[in-house]
Amino acid sequence: MQRKHNLTSAARKERTVETVIELCGLEEPATLTTGDIAEKMGVTQGALFRHFPSKSSIWEAVIKWVENHLMNRLDNAIEAADSPVAALRAMFMAHMAFIVEHPGVPRLLLGQLQKAKQTPAQQMVKALLMSYRQRVDRLLAAGVKSGQLRTNLNTQAAATQFIGIAQGLVIQSLMNRDTPIIIDQAPEVFDIYLRGIISDDLSSTL
Repeated sequence: MQRKHNLTSAARKERTVETVIELCGLEEPATLTTGDIAEKMGVTQGALFRHFPSKSSIWEAVIKWVENHLMNRLDNAIEAADSPVAALRAMFMAHMAFIVEHPGVPRLLLGQLQKAKQTPAQQMVKALLMSYRQRVDRLLAAGVKSGQLRTNLNTQAAATQFIGIAQGLVIQSLMNRDTPIIIDQAPEVFDIYLRGIISDDLSSTL
């Protein structure tokens, strides 16, 4: 096993990011300190700041990690699907699975968005959400073009609703302190959403 003091700088940064995400699942992100992070990692704050110039840079690294890992997960799910509707479902389920694996992520993102003062980390979260939205927009447009979704579908409204049901499931799971339950609820919730946008020719298949 690799000892803590033998970790490379990159490995130390990765471990710091993973520790922050873990702690966000247990504590209020707004009250999380570098002391808490260092204690959880078993290092000093000085050791922590040898790899990050500031607390803000830690948050930025965490958001970047979330963006890379979540979007890669979603893109892989989308690429493996054989139709726009299948891709929408796969994206939704991959998102829910990611949250179950990393329950600290939604608390972290919501915490950054609630900050009154705009920060680089907050801007990164907004960019992440926009990137997510763009994927949904593209799939809905492809669904309409392929005839799987209603030809008169308001894709902007449908994208907003897609994001809304995903966020709703996540927030309810956080309120109930039962994140894994979203995996059980997600398929039926998505099917209810799909019934509202699918073409009449395919509605009988649901």
